[in-house]
Amino acid sequence: MQIKDAAETWEVVSAERPFQGRKTAVASDEVRMPDGSAARRDYQVHPGSVCVLALDEQGRVLVLRQYRHPVRHRLWELPAGLLDVPGENPLHAAQRELYEEAHVKAEDWRVLVDFFPSPGGSDEAVRVFLARDLAEAEGERYEVSEEEADMELARVPLPELVRGALAGELGNAALVTGVLALSAALSAGGPDALRPAQAPWPARPYPA
Repeated sequence: MQIKDAAETWEVVSAERPFQGRKTAVASDEVRMPDGSAARRDYQVHPGSVCVLALDEQGRVLVLRQYRHPVRHRLWELPAGLLDVPGENPLHAAQRELYEEAHVKAEDWRVLVDFFPSPGGSDEAVRVFLARDLAEAEGERYEVSEEEADMELARVPLPELVRGALAGELGNAALVTGVLALSAALSAGGPDALRPAQAPWPARPYPA
């Protein structure tokens, strides 16, 4: 048996949007079950996200630390952002986030890993890019505001982040997934064996 996720859609008997926010919404669908019954499924409607694992020549990962109110924690994270520009190429969104949050650019881009962070409660899809050959971005630094104004920036050796993830000291889903995926990739063919930066993303299709 091939172990591979498969797209599938069950019949939606009825659908409601009890809440519509600025970036996300809540959907309430009545779904037909295989036995013919119907069940209510409430979930967050999300545009999707991109994250960047930026790796420098010393093997350090660029990470940010900021307060996340829903979980009441200040978390170490990868540069990331929403796919909130309709039709935007995910790679371009990732390049923009790396510039805005860290004032860094990269010459080499690969797809590191794709995942659904909470498929039982959200339709969010996340693509994590690996960015290498880093350099300081040109021009003035992007002016951040609100919670991003309090962000800290650091470059941390990859093994230290792997250790922190396995020890339960780091809990951001994209950070944990990204550093463990990169660690696995380095042990199995290296970064050059990863998918190209423009690889198809069925969860969030985009124009070529």
